[in-house]
Amino acid sequence: MRTKLSAADLQGRWWTWAASSVSDSNPVSDQDGSLCAQGQTAGIWFLAGTFGETVTRSCTVPTAVPVAFPLVNQIGEPGDCTAFMASARGSASLDGRSLKPDRYEATAVQISAVGGNPITQNAGRFRTEACGLWVQLEPLAPGSHTLSIRGSSGSFAVSVEYKLQVSAS
Repeated sequence: MRTKLSAADLQGRWWTWAASSVSDSNPVSDQDGSLCAQGQTAGIWFLAGTFGETVTRSCTVPTAVPVAFPLVNQIGEPGDCTAFMASARGSASLDGRSLKPDRYEATAVQISAVGGNPITQNAGRFRTEACGLWVQLEPLAPGSHTLSIRGSSGSFAVSVEYKLQVSAS
């Protein structure tokens, strides 16, 4: 098994990825999976939740690359994560098999963002706190997979069905 990314590295990299695109081309805003490759970098393939919607996405994932995603997550000021994580709940399954999420309480992270992104709105480098329920997977076997992501905190809820296709390379 590969070594999982630390809470700070995983969350900082994911939030930078999520804030690297403007609203119209942002993978978190994606309704069908057509934006899932947007802004991906080498070494890990990120998947996104939503801004509170229920969506079904189809996505092609590269072979031999670990996959990571939040069930529910947040960034904010010190203290924001305490309230968020108090009611954070979630589940995920891959091909009908339950996945155990890691719970990351408030973690200091640094993220980079482009102007007009739906996360920070502004461009720049930001120091913030991140938290959430996260899953990191080994590279997926070639073929078709179904990934279900459910998460909530307070009145905020995420529900995503991914139809993943992993090429045999």
